[in-house]
Amino acid sequence: MKKWLLVLTGAALTATTVIGCSQPGAQPSEESSSSGGKTSFSISFRSGNISYAENHPNLNEEKWVKKLEELTNTDLDIRLMPHKEFDQKMIQMFAINDIPDVVQASAGLTNPQLAGSVQAGVFMPLNDLLNKYGKNLLAKIPKDAWEKETDADGNIYAIPEWLSNPSRRATWIREDLLEKTGLPEPKTVDDYLNVMRAFKKLGVENPYMGREDFVYSDMFFGANDVFANFFMKQGDQIVPKFFNVEGMQRTMQTYKTMLDEGLISKEFATTNPTKFKNDILAGKAGIWNMNANLLIQWDNQLKESVPGAKMKLIPSPTGPDGQGGLRLVGNVTRAYLINKKAKGPAGIIKFFDWMVSDEAEKFFTFGIKGENYTEENGKINYKAPANALEVDEETYRQTLLWFVQDTTYNKGSLSLTPEGQNLMKLYDTVLAKEGRDGIQFEPQLQGYTKNPDITPTGDKLPPVVLVHVIKMVYGKENIADYPKVLEEWKSKGGNEVIKEATERYNKKEGVILSKKK
Repeated sequence: MKKWLLVLTGAALTATTVIGCSQPGAQPSEESSSSGGKTSFSISFRSGNISYAENHPNLNEEKWVKKLEELTNTDLDIRLMPHKEFDQKMIQMFAINDIPDVVQASAGLTNPQLAGSVQAGVFMPLNDLLNKYGKNLLAKIPKDAWEKETDADGNIYAIPEWLSNPSRRATWIREDLLEKTGLPEPKTVDDYLNVMRAFKKLGVENPYMGREDFVYSDMFFGANDVFANFFMKQGDQIVPKFFNVEGMQRTMQTYKTMLDEGLISKEFATTNPTKFKNDILAGKAGIWNMNANLLIQWDNQLKESVPGAKMKLIPSPTGPDGQGGLRLVGNVTRAYLINKKAKGPAGIIKFFDWMVSDEAEKFFTFGIKGENYTEENGKINYKAPANALEVDEETYRQTLLWFVQDTTYNKGSLSLTPEGQNLMKLYDTVLAKEGRDGIQFEPQLQGYTKNPDITPTGDKLPPVVLVHVIKMVYGKENIADYPKVLEEWKSKGGNEVIKEATERYNKKEGVILSKKK
């Protein structure tokens, strides 16, 4: 396990201090909320690649949304953004200035999805509103999560959905297929390749299930500790971890070997999230990477198409240093910003404040009393989903609509079954012992904001690097030429990034460090 340490600039205050201070500029008054009547507001958020949401003809008329509106006395205008197009839709939204009252974005106020909108004054500071109408939010959400959504002047601009355990992502395997091979659980990179080869002999279509741009297909980047989002110290400089030339070359060679031997689809570089998920649930994959909290839902869905199939979480492949794991994702997964033009912001804060109440937890976890569960002497009797469609609907309710929660896993539902209890144990055993991170900066480095071509986005390598890495994996370019790729990155603004990162690290300005417990 690792914990996050935020080294703030002198201007940034702790969340406790921030919340108590008055903010510059006009704040919405209490009267601006809907007094007695419903609070109406529009909200945009990504679909999470959940079929129930993406395939619904009109989420504004969907039953769980209607019940949510009833419980919170609101009228929602939902603008769902397809998961695979989220970044593009966000760019378009700001470009045409068609911004809803509430906008969901990834963590941080300077992330590329927001296109500088916070700094441009598009959203309102929330401190005073939170003090008046968000006391449950302030009490429930950890201080370091609030800090992620606070600017250097102490203004809170977003309500964070938090993560108490940064080891969220995991390596999955078809346990039933592994048993057929007679091989033990793989540990090293070579072990994994051998298991994949055995899966291929069994006729598995995708021994390793790849996805475009290596997103959720990056366990070998973890084995070599070369995730693009993190920095490291190299000599007297602070450089991105993809400057580990030997590690990057080993990583590319592994994927090239997989491609050459048919252990990963030749179309993996363009496989979108929907096909990725559908192929796994159709039984066409042997090993893949995904968020651990989805294990039980996906396993139940797989069994409908492949009776007797079984998924399992196993330790990720280890590299030369004996360690490995997926990218540690930090303490904020999603955050919600309120448009400064929104009417009734107090009512919007009340809506989010309800999200961390006991009533909300019971609703999102178990559904509607008498329909989805009964309660006797304080004990919940939950009607668990009976098929794949019901599992997808449950996932939609528990994750997509529950905007503010600890998203590590749903303790309420998992504690009801042996399978759920086992999954919670895996977080404290398998996932607690792995995961990669490194030096990060908040706010984002200015050198990155100047040139998207050299900037990592989400899980992806910078475009100028990614295009060459894919070509090298496909044999279109020589892996030995990777140092030339770094020179190209530096020539397009990377030198400025390294200089800025080194200076800020030495001055301890907005540096996020990590260390083992």
